[in-house]
Amino acid sequence: MQTHFSRINQSKAVFDDIYSLDDPRAYFSVLGDLDYMIPDVAEPVVRQILAAKASATGVKPNVLDVGCSYGINAAVHRFPLTFGGLRHRYARREMRAVDSETLVRLDRHFYAAWPDVGLARFIGLDISAPAIKYATGVGLLEQGIVADLETEALSTGSANLIRSADVIMSTGCIGYVTEKTFGKILDATEKRPWIISFVLRMFPFDSLATTFAERGLVTERLTGATFIQRRFRDAEEFESCLASLAALGVDATGLESEGLFHADLILSRPEADARASPLRDIVTVASGRGRPIGPRYVHIEGDDGLQVALEP
Repeated sequence: MQTHFSRINQSKAVFDDIYSLDDPRAYFSVLGDLDYMIPDVAEPVVRQILAAKASATGVKPNVLDVGCSYGINAAVHRFPLTFGGLRHRYARREMRAVDSETLVRLDRHFYAAWPDVGLARFIGLDISAPAIKYATGVGLLEQGIVADLETEALSTGSANLIRSADVIMSTGCIGYVTEKTFGKILDATEKRPWIISFVLRMFPFDSLATTFAERGLVTERLTGATFIQRRFRDAEEFESCLASLAALGVDATGLESEGLFHADLILSRPEADARASPLRDIVTVASGRGRPIGPRYVHIEGDDGLQVALEP
């Protein structure tokens, strides 16, 4: 199956350079130009699943973000921020003019100035040492692991960090990593974690589901909803994706055929947890979240309980 992933990936644009820099400015610029949005569209669902996990255990879960890059999933979960908003921050000429060391210092203060509304603690795993250094340096991740588990063994130190993971999540790395990586991670955990996977529909999930089943986890796929990752970079990427989907017997009509990568949400858990709280009962997906809207009324928790506020 790893070879199959490799063949499919030949049709995708390569963005390796943006993950090897000391800060995320190029990451936001390049992916932002393609309307990359998976961190934003995934976040409400991730929050619902983490809330269900915390409710089941009574403790704040530890999350391992696989393929975390610069810690963006942690940023949009922990703080009232979006990928789109962060992209505009880094696009300002004043932010583009500073060196990386200065940017890291500014970002550390920037994130510290926001209320932490996260439901979990985050550690990250990525093959990019600069991305991990940034994400831990600005405080988005509590700890980070630099490793390529497709080709390397898990070190003792990394295994110790992973051991306490309650939730494993990924929003785009499956297809670049396979069951090899996830098998090594699961073998290092001391409990059977929940695994949240947002997987492009062009990548088959069978080998991962089998690996999870061998370790006592059942897999559910959310039906009736998909999650947009980004636009296709060019006609070649578009046509190659449609060809990959056709080879799998997946109908792209109204989804990828409209020029956008779509991902499925897949949740893998112990069978008892899945029976107690089926995925369809945990997750509610509301469309239109990303559209520009006017001021809206929201509830905020105040000293006297819930209060109504107008949020611009």
